Amino acid sequence: LDVTLSPNPSLTFRTIGGILDFYLFLGPTPENVVQQYTEAIGRPHMPAYWSLGFQLSRWGYGSLDVLKETVDRMKHYDIPYDVQHFDIDYMERRLDFTYDKVNFAGLPEFMKELKKDGKHNVVILDPFITKDEEPGTYRPYELGQEMGVWVNNSDGVTPAVGQAWPPGDSVFPDYTNPRTVEWWTQLCLEFKDVLDYDGIWIDMNEPSNFMRGQRPGCADNEINNPPYTPSISDRSLAEKTLCPDSKTYLGDHYNTHSLFGWSQTEPTFNVVQQATGKRAFVLSRSTFVGSGKHGGHWLGDNFSQWKDLRRSVVGILEFNLFGIPYIGADICGFNYNTTYELCLRWMQLGSFYPFSRNHNAVGNSEQDPAVFGDAFAKISRATLRIRYSLLPYLYTLFYESHVHGGTVVRSLMHEFTSDQETHGIDTAFLWGPAFMIAPVLEEATRSVTVYFPEAQWFDYYTVLPSAWKKSYATVSAPLNKIPLYIRGGYILPQQAPATTTTESRLNPFGLIIALDEQGQASGSLFWDDGDSIDTIEKENYFLAKYTFSKVSANI
Repeated sequence: LDVTLSPNPSLTFRTIGGILDFYLFLGPTPENVVQQYTEAIGRPHMPAYWSLGFQLSRWGYGSLDVLKETVDRMKHYDIPYDVQHFDIDYMERRLDFTYDKVNFAGLPEFMKELKKDGKHNVVILDPFITKDEEPGTYRPYELGQEMGVWVNNSDGVTPAVGQAWPPGDSVFPDYTNPRTVEWWTQLCLEFKDVLDYDGIWIDMNEPSNFMRGQRPGCADNEINNPPYTPSISDRSLAEKTLCPDSKTYLGDHYNTHSLFGWSQTEPTFNVVQQATGKRAFVLSRSTFVGSGKHGGHWLGDNFSQWKDLRRSVVGILEFNLFGIPYIGADICGFNYNTTYELCLRWMQLGSFYPFSRNHNAVGNSEQDPAVFGDAFAKISRATLRIRYSLLPYLYTLFYESHVHGGTVVRSLMHEFTSDQETHGIDTAFLWGPAFMIAPVLEEATRSVTVYFPEAQWFDYYTVLPSAWKKSYATVSAPLNKIPLYIRGGYILPQQAPATTTTESRLNPFGLIIALDEQGQASGSLFWDDGDSIDTIEKENYFLAKYTFSKVSANI
């Protein structure tokens, strides 16, 4: 099947057969459509407060010493930073459920130190297990073999064997099988005693395989080579994954391929809650309809290029439509070396992704916000402190999304649907209804053209009302500034920022009251302990609704 969307507007479905069921969500507003859609597929999960803090990652620290230097740099510049991610280089020879006791000797103790400092740790796990270790030395494989948890070849008996990060050949857990869920749960629980993680990042779960199909190749049949193949890599359904006629618990891989990451996400979410006793953090590369109920997503392996910076705005808007509002792109770019200006502008934009993480690939130069020197660090710190001060507002938006199912980040069109001019704007975006972010998306640019829909808008920095309404304006954006605007008629809760949310949550609160032309404003604040499970369902939270008018205030 392939589906083409054109600006006509039209949708074209090309399919070789099957049944097409159409569900229509009638709105009438775009926000209503997303609410109705998530009512059908599952509301987005409520993230832990700490997961709204800034996060740092890199594939290629190479050793604990290099990571420690990075953490120390961040501390030196007092840059807000809540979460440290550990990519595959923390593992022993890229084997799941291990850590490198040479290059990362002392990792368990270091993770505990980070936690004492108010930070949180996220470890990566991949969905392939090497079968070629010495017998008796690698329990994840042997337990899985014993429990029969792998995706099988077309015979339904022998495990599909491919190649991925670990040495030797790998087999692939079939998460649609309840036995696999037991196996995965057991290993993740045991691993918590080795490395004290707070969240799990599940990668490569398309599933990714470094071959075209498994050994010895895919049979020439109609499932592996259907009469029509969409325009995908090498026009092959098996390219960099498993053969479509492989067997999973729910049927042919041909039918369950898109569900691989989805089926891994819920058991991972459940085991993280079980292991930590707290709200789960799960970040998945592969998603499907309903994935937002149990996890977040990042926009995949992007490049350190200006066009990827720009495209990321489209990506975060789209995933909010998909019911996966916990979304972000790799800040400064994953592949290639970044540049000073690109990375600085990306740190400014990324400070307003719902999921805000700087991540980088092996072999590239370091790009954490503390590595470029004083001026860069100072600007990154200032922008992140704006994010942190507005986290009570962002957290409230996530509460509303979890309960009512709408978007957290939305386009101007969502709020100003009748204004045709907003329909094509994908360079600026809103947090909820009230906070506009208008990033610089082009090199060597010191101004931005911003469209101001029909409303009273206030400059975030000067708190002065803008003169623009239903018009474009070119606004100044020197290197140290990302243009930000507050919409009149809204009250935004805020809190004095700090270097971690552990500290900032103890700070005094405030309200930004931006009046509309009638001199009125309203807003709300959702607050709980930030990481307990099901506080909303158990009604263990505080919810305030604020109204203000020139005549009376209810605050």
